[in-house]
Amino acid sequence: MSPRLFLSAFAIVLGMSTYGSAEWPGFRGPRGEGVAEGSAPVTWSAQDNVKWKVALTQPSNGSPIVVGGRVFINSAEDVEGERRSTYCFDAQTGEQLWVKTVDADKEPHHKTNPHGSSTPFSDGKKVVVWHSSAGLYCYDMEGNEIWSRSLGEFRHMWGYGTSPIIHQDKVILYTGPGEKSFVAALALESGKTIWQHVEIEGGTIDRREDDAPHGSWCTPIVARVDGEDQILVTYPKRIVAYEAASGEVVWSCDGLRQSRGDLAYSSPVIAGDLCFVVGGYKGPMMAIRLGGKGEVSESHRLYRKEESPQSIGSGVYFEGHVYMPFAEASKGLQCIDPITGEDRWSQRTSAAHWGSLVLCDGRFYVTGQDGTTTVFKPSAEGYEEVAINELGETCNGTLAISDGHVFIRTHEHLYCFGK
Repeated sequence: MSPRLFLSAFAIVLGMSTYGSAEWPGFRGPRGEGVAEGSAPVTWSAQDNVKWKVALTQPSNGSPIVVGGRVFINSAEDVEGERRSTYCFDAQTGEQLWVKTVDADKEPHHKTNPHGSSTPFSDGKKVVVWHSSAGLYCYDMEGNEIWSRSLGEFRHMWGYGTSPIIHQDKVILYTGPGEKSFVAALALESGKTIWQHVEIEGGTIDRREDDAPHGSWCTPIVARVDGEDQILVTYPKRIVAYEAASGEVVWSCDGLRQSRGDLAYSSPVIAGDLCFVVGGYKGPMMAIRLGGKGEVSESHRLYRKEESPQSIGSGVYFEGHVYMPFAEASKGLQCIDPITGEDRWSQRTSAAHWGSLVLCDGRFYVTGQDGTTTVFKPSAEGYEEVAINELGETCNGTLAISDGHVFIRTHEHLYCFGK
């Protein structure tokens, strides 16, 4: 590893808020990288190693978070999503501690993407949730509303799914897809807008000018590059890095546009001094060298591969390689060299993956759409299976690992596995 790679990897960790090993504060964990500290159980089923489980009102693709001994999830109370809720459970017992529900107008959504498919984020004092057109809400840990913001109307034939993150004293949210998609930084204390950037897409809400679909459902990530924090947002056509404090554009890179549509689902992966990106709907795979300024498609993009497997869940970088879950069972898991884009191996799985990978204690965990969690070792030499854990329930979310337990939200239940 070069000195710059070494420093970059550690700077990303130091630039983010720090959490204890018991915390899983937002989508894909403490730093949005899909990496958990501590240990976790390896085997379970719907009957074995279950510490507790609770029945849920409606299916959702949102994921659980675990902070301060509490588990938070979003959910709708009805199929049309006219009542949208945030639930809080005791992490040790599964007891419901509180629920906050807001009213919403009917919005379109796809049958595979129910309402409530955004994941909360908490700093241990406040919890922030986004309910699309119903607004952005901030509660204290007891469920008391601190502030709320109406950010506009967001309507797409496939619904919504991006999640807020908290970085230092700001809430970062990419809103969309919708008539006006934008990324904004809001003050955590008040909800006041600090900076905002609108992305002009063209075409209609759902489709670009040639009638191919477009939209992004990506959650932003934070990277520390050359001593400053950057907010990376994947839009339908390109990826953009913003200075975290001011919102000024640092760099942008085109290349996600393709013939089937301009679509993005998985979050970018910071791979040393590279930003690794995979477009949706079998879209392009790219790697961009960090450290650039302005439009960097020509100067910093290492490659652009026109087609990759369908990417919805996000990957994890570990020891020089990116491990990706794909929404195609025939290529369910892959190990990829981010410098060249070449895959080291592919592994067929029992189902497609909409959930993202999580790395814990030298093992990868990922849950497929059939509720089966695959546990395997990270190895560039080949797939090394550790365990296959079946639940027999549909799951499109990402599992959480906290304090030695695994939390999985299926379409029917919220599970806690562990002793």
